[in-house]
Order: sequence, then structure tokens, then C-alpha cells
Amino acid sequence: MPVWLDRSTFLTGLVVAVVGFFSSFPILLQGINQMGASPSQAASALMAAALAMGLAGIGLSLWQRMPISVAWSTPGAALLAVTAPDAAGFAGAVAAFLVAGLLTMIAGLWKPLTRATTMVPAPVAHAMLAGILLSICARPVLAAVEIPQYALPIIATWFIVSRFNRLFATPAAVLVMGAVIIWANGGTWPLPDYVLTAPEFVAPVFSWGGVMGIALPLFVVTMATQNVPGIAVLRAERYDPSPGPSIAAVGGFSVLSAPFGAPATCLAAITAAMCASPDAHPDPEQRYLAAVWAGLFYCLFGIFAGVITAFTAVAPAMVLPTLAGVALFGVFVGSASAAMADPSGREAAALTFVITASGVSFLGLGGAVWGLIAGSLVWMLRSRG
Repeated sequence: MPVWLDRSTFLTGLVVAVVGFFSSFPILLQGINQMGASPSQAASALMAAALAMGLAGIGLSLWQRMPISVAWSTPGAALLAVTAPDAAGFAGAVAAFLVAGLLTMIAGLWKPLTRATTMVPAPVAHAMLAGILLSICARPVLAAVEIPQYALPIIATWFIVSRFNRLFATPAAVLVMGAVIIWANGGTWPLPDYVLTAPEFVAPVFSWGGVMGIALPLFVVTMATQNVPGIAVLRAERYDPSPGPSIAAVGGFSVLSAPFGAPATCLAAITAAMCASPDAHPDPEQRYLAAVWAGLFYCLFGIFAGVITAFTAVAPAMVLPTLAGVALFGVFVGSASAAMADPSGREAAALTFVITASGVSFLGLGGAVWGLIAGSLVWMLRSRG
């Protein structure tokens, strides 16, 4: 049997794609919708994001012969979900996505920018992410009160399955959400006019506010919570990836997919660990094939993204936010714990968390940017004192 038809790498790739796609597409759609995307633009964005991470993962894995898993930026999508839309609407957001992708490319090619990004204190970065996620993770609580007949089955499924296997908790909740939507629509399964998703080009409209309020925080949160940990996971598994070219590559795919609505493509951490585990293949040199298979399945899911967006578009209000909230709860717990772990940095982390979670907007900058600035300043003052 050819090596690329190995059963373990095929199954690992399939599991990785199911977990990676269905655990986070509700968050991506929340962020895209918040930025003002139309239904057709949302479908195009989901398709472009899936194709970008699929093709990037295939290319990087084949090139470096390592299990390099790629994802869309889930923390970045969560940031978009709580950020005020650009004055130019979705066209302004697309421009910000392009700038964030360009910054990622430069960070991979120009080491000073990479170092500048990694200089953001880890507790401050984690606190910023926790502040972003707070309001999202609170939505299932609100939904449980307002629409208990829809929200409680999703919440209960996630909680029960997570006791046994956290990776499959959200995909299981997605299935229940599907049943809830069919039930709410009288037992019918809504489908779009066309099964295959059509890409929709969005001409970007650049603005200073979009760069500072959307692009910069999207770049920072993606680098700090996705790209840097993604490299660290592979090194922990005794692989030696090329950090600069890998980061530049995902930045390039971000630039290519941004005009079709995709926010950010990045290196993955959790799914990279799955591809790099012995379960993927006994021989470490063959595990890259698991990432290749995952990329192929991501592309397949992306082609049918229109079906997914059409299905979720008819969901009762707060159903999709409920799923997004439970899906990100574990990330919130991890970020909040990491932010407060170091006693010397708790004040800076707490300040970052409070300002970010407040959702304040001033001078065109959102709470995430102000939280990052204030927390970093306090961290520096404490360090020098």
C-alpha cells in the first residue's frame, strides 16, 4: 500500500479536519457577520478561509515534510465578534484583513517585527484574549434564560461530551444545533439555491481606523496566540520547522483569501499536536501526511460552505452565539488562568482584561487595543521598578 494511503494518517487527518472546522466555524461566522458581511459574503468568507488553511497546510507539510497544521484564527474571529464594524462596512473589514496578512508576511520575513510581536508580555496577551472572550462566553448564559428550549440542549451536549472527550464536545454540540434548527423550522432542512459555494470578491476600502482598530489587534492576537504557539508545539514534538518562512506563508495565504472575506490564516497548535502524535503514524517522518489529509478535507468542507451558512442563517436568534460561547469556554479558561498565573504580572493582566472586556472605544480604537497598550505600560513600569 502506498504510504499516502496509510489508514492512520488518513483517519487522523479526517478527525483533525472535523475538529478544526466544526469546532470553530460558528466563531468565524460570528466575527464575519459582526463586520457587516451579507449572507453571500459570509459564505464566500467561510469558503475562502477553509481553502486557505487547507492549501497552506498541504503546501507547508509537503515542503518541510513535517505535520504543519494550519487554521483560521479563531481568537482573531472572536476579536471581530466583539469589535465595532468599520465605517465602510465589510469592505473596510476586508481592507483590515489584507493589512493584517501583510503584517504577518513581514513578521515572517523581517525578524525585528517578529521580535517586536513576541515582546508583548505573555500575561498581557492572554488577558487581552480573555477580555475579548468574556462577552462571547456569557452569551450561552443569556440564551439559556431567553431561549431555553434551544440553548439548553446545546449547552448540555457540550458539557456532557466534554467530560469524556473535549475535542469532540463542540462537533457534538454542532450536531445538536443542527437538530435544533430543523426543529425550529418545522422539520425542514433549508438549503441554498446552489450547493457549491461561489466566491465573492469584495473591493477593500482602506482607512486609518480600520488599520488601528481591526488590522493591528487582529495581527497581534493571531501572532501571539496562534503562530508563535504553533511553532512551539512542533518543536516540543521534536520537529524543527522554519518559523520565518512558515509564518510568511500563512500571511501570504491571508492576503490571497482576504478579498473574498477570510480574516486570517495562521499556524495551528492543538491540531498540529494531533498530527504530530504517534497516533498519526508510528514513523515521525510520515506524520506530515496526516496534515496533508487534513488540508484536503478542509478544502472539501470549504467548497460546501454555502450550505453551512444558509443552514445557520435561519437559526433562531442567539443559537449561533450560544454555540460560539460554549466552543470558546475552554479557551477562555486557559487564557484567564495563564494571564493570572504570574503574581508579578497580575496587575497588568487584570488591567488589560478589564479594559478589553469593557468594550470601550476611543479615538477609533477598540477596547482590545487600549487594553494591550495600558497593560504593556503597566508591565514595563513594574518591571523597571
